[in-house]
Amino acid sequence: MKKNEKVMGTWTLTRRMLPYFKKYVPTLVIDLLCALLTTICELIFPLIARHITNAALYDMASLTVKSVFAFGFGYLGLRVIDTIANYYMANIGHVMGARIETDMRRDLFDHLEKMSFSFYANTKIGQLMARITSDLFDITEFAHHCPEEFFIAAVKIIGSFTILSFIDIKLTLIIFAVLPVMLFFAMFFKRRMRATFKKSRHQIGEINAQVEDSLLGMRVVQSFTSEDVEREKFAEGNSLFLKIKKLQYRYMAGFQSTTRFFDGLMYIFVVVAGALFMMKGKIQTADFVAYILYVSTLLTSIRRIVEFAEQFQRGMTGIERFLEVMDVPVDIKDKSNAKELTDVKGEITFEHVGFSYPDDEKTPVLTDINIKIKKGESVALVGSSGSGKTTLCNLIPRFYNVTEGRILIDGADIADVTLKSLRSNIGVVQQDVYLFSGTIFENISYGSPNASMEQVMEAAKEAGAHEFISSLPEGYNTYVGERGVKLSGGQKQRVSIARVFLKNPPILILDEATSALDNESEKLVQESLEKLAVGRTVLTIAHRLTTIKNADTILVLTENGIDESGTHKELLEKGGIYAHLYGMYTEL
Repeated sequence: MKKNEKVMGTWTLTRRMLPYFKKYVPTLVIDLLCALLTTICELIFPLIARHITNAALYDMASLTVKSVFAFGFGYLGLRVIDTIANYYMANIGHVMGARIETDMRRDLFDHLEKMSFSFYANTKIGQLMARITSDLFDITEFAHHCPEEFFIAAVKIIGSFTILSFIDIKLTLIIFAVLPVMLFFAMFFKRRMRATFKKSRHQIGEINAQVEDSLLGMRVVQSFTSEDVEREKFAEGNSLFLKIKKLQYRYMAGFQSTTRFFDGLMYIFVVVAGALFMMKGKIQTADFVAYILYVSTLLTSIRRIVEFAEQFQRGMTGIERFLEVMDVPVDIKDKSNAKELTDVKGEITFEHVGFSYPDDEKTPVLTDINIKIKKGESVALVGSSGSGKTTLCNLIPRFYNVTEGRILIDGADIADVTLKSLRSNIGVVQQDVYLFSGTIFENISYGSPNASMEQVMEAAKEAGAHEFISSLPEGYNTYVGERGVKLSGGQKQRVSIARVFLKNPPILILDEATSALDNESEKLVQESLEKLAVGRTVLTIAHRLTTIKNADTILVLTENGIDESGTHKELLEKGGIYAHLYGMYTEL
């Protein structure tokens, strides 16, 4: 997925694409059969013209009204077949391409859903959006036309060569000698076109990422009056895209112009060589007419391939960028023999746990962590920024895999249970609340899609959110806006708490859930969290140390691991790191 990754070969991409055609083989076979019928119609016409011309020149008596009408109605019948076949290709064939595009987009989204936090920490969402949308737009045309166009071209070239060889092999070889040279130049430009198409797609992804970043941060942009800075950033990316497109069109122009030159060259060859052959009596006039018609048919097919070349390269580039994401391994997944985690009580054990981020394995974030959390116990994690508090909590639902040691829930290693059953038993309330674009009802019921309005309202009441929701013009059907922008910070947090109430997990992780709120909102949210914590095993990450005074155990994390452990009172009496932190906080 890096900018300078090696371009995959056409055969490799084609081979990887073939499985998507598997369930549409019957449709594809009929489509190619229709393509064959339309091609046969084109190949037969020069033979009819040759026969009539020969009769007119050498045996006029054999050219009767009856025979002319016979040829006419026969060819009309072929054209009817051609029309039906062409309708199938244009309709059902295109639908097949759209279905393949849909299948690929589904698989890409499914794959992205399985990727870990590490993947998203190192990948721009705008780039992913480009791959799942615009990169696959051209797949419909590619999946339909690629086999069809190349099949038609192959039939026309082989058919024309065979028929013309029976007429005159020498003239045929002279004309077809141009094709290898044409193919050489076509391949020359094809490789360069592919490279520029890939750069173009990458740059579109960069523009998407920059636009998304700028628009989502519009409040910050406008508050700092940085509109000009954002315009300059956008203009720079936009200009680079134009530069790439210029190069792309230069190669396309070279490809099309070269092919057009050889197109004319073949006409010259057939006219000059054919005329010389006729002068020497080596070819008849009717055969010469047939040659011109077949070369015209052949060149029409080549022109279609040339016109399809841009679409072909776009399609291959889209497939390549699709495969680049699909080839990223899923690093957090179920084992083949993973079991369901059931009847969870909430006991959590860390045994010699160590962790380093995949892109910085030499710098451990956690080292030899040993913790025993009893069922229903409330444990608070404190420490300076970067000490690993959030990372430690993220290891429990396996947002990351431990580097060393293991984590157990009720004695079961979390690496041996299914992710779905593990995460369904854990509720997370974060500082940075994410609400989806939709209604309040949809956001609260997000983890429980079958929940009734009564259940959602009950969860909202427990979270202290029912009162403000009821005061909104449309109540629970109120649209919250992109990322919940229509709600205040405290309102969003209470909606997220209601979401966890509805999920009703035995294990709860509170990641600085009140640190971004004002005093009034903090008090309301803290009351909701205290309600939520009853009867559950709770891990709380807090900077506001007054909110964790009642925790059963407070763990102080430093770069050395867990330096202190005890209750609020015990740690104050100890006069260590926690007492120092608490003293600093209360002095503020």
